[in-house]
Amino acid sequence: MAETAGKSRAGGRLPSMADVAQVAGVSHQTVSRVLNDHPSVREETRARVLDAIAQLGYRRNSAARALVTRRTRTIGILTTGSALYGPTSTAVAIEEAARERGYFVSLASVRSFEHERLRDALDHFMSQAVEGIVVIAPQEDVAAAVESIETGLPVVMIAALDTEPVRSGTITVAVDHHLGAYRATQHLLDLGHETVVHLAGPVDWFDARQRERGWRDALEERGREVPEVVRCDWSARSGYEAARRLGRRVRAGEGPTAVFAANDQLALGVLRALWEQGVDVPGDVSVVGFDDIDGAAYFVPSLTTVSQPFVSLGRRCLQALTEAIEGAQVGRLLIEPMLVLRASSGPPRAS
Repeated sequence: MAETAGKSRAGGRLPSMADVAQVAGVSHQTVSRVLNDHPSVREETRARVLDAIAQLGYRRNSAARALVTRRTRTIGILTTGSALYGPTSTAVAIEEAARERGYFVSLASVRSFEHERLRDALDHFMSQAVEGIVVIAPQEDVAAAVESIETGLPVVMIAALDTEPVRSGTITVAVDHHLGAYRATQHLLDLGHETVVHLAGPVDWFDARQRERGWRDALEERGREVPEVVRCDWSARSGYEAARRLGRRVRAGEGPTAVFAANDQLALGVLRALWEQGVDVPGDVSVVGFDDIDGAAYFVPSLTTVSQPFVSLGRRCLQALTEAIEGAQVGRLLIEPMLVLRASSGPPRAS
């Protein structure tokens, strides 16, 4: 009977919620509860409705639903347009989490966060009646620009801020970069290295500052020497150039025996430079990165690194935003990273 109903509608108009209710043998309200993931529906009933939806090929009419509910279920994601692994992976994770929760995403990329450009991007969101905005704000000027403009909407910033947001009500979500760097440095110290050299990212990036602080705190906690920071950008070339200088010191017997790079691209450059100079990793120098980019396990040697849980970051971000949309007070959220041990780190060679 249900199969006949599905076939008869397939060749005519698009199936409606009423058609789903008829095929599943339930009320229109029950179908609505299933579609909105209401907890009061029995699992047997839920399965029957979902089967009917799949059979009929039913799709929700978002425009009609918005007219009835006065909600668009659309969020805006504002990015810097960076092609770097962290910001890009964050944007993808948020979009996937939004789709899972039945939200649509409007994406705006702004390379320069001047007031006029930012205002244009926010006006773009307003024209689409977004219910909230997520800003991927890894840099100091981005966060400051966003906080300078009032939107009247819930705003979640993906930013590892050093201090509390200036504007009350701004929600921050971030990976705990300090903890990740602290654990990476502790790992190298636990292996027996006397100290760890740090190749740091740009100082105007929150992530870089937090990773540098985690490295420094780990060394100071053990009473170890804190070497001068080697300031880099995020590129493999920058890591390569820095490691060429470090490699000469290693070959001269002056160390270091351990390097913590602020991201995996820097670490890749380090590995290449040390290999060219005949410096063995990890025999002569251990190398640890941060990010766990796709392919890190296939570096030579495979890279010990800190993995950022982007899926969890995206879901927690959406959860915080939807709670704020509903009027809840949401504070700062930190997501715990994980140290992934591979072949590039080991104990120092016995002298």
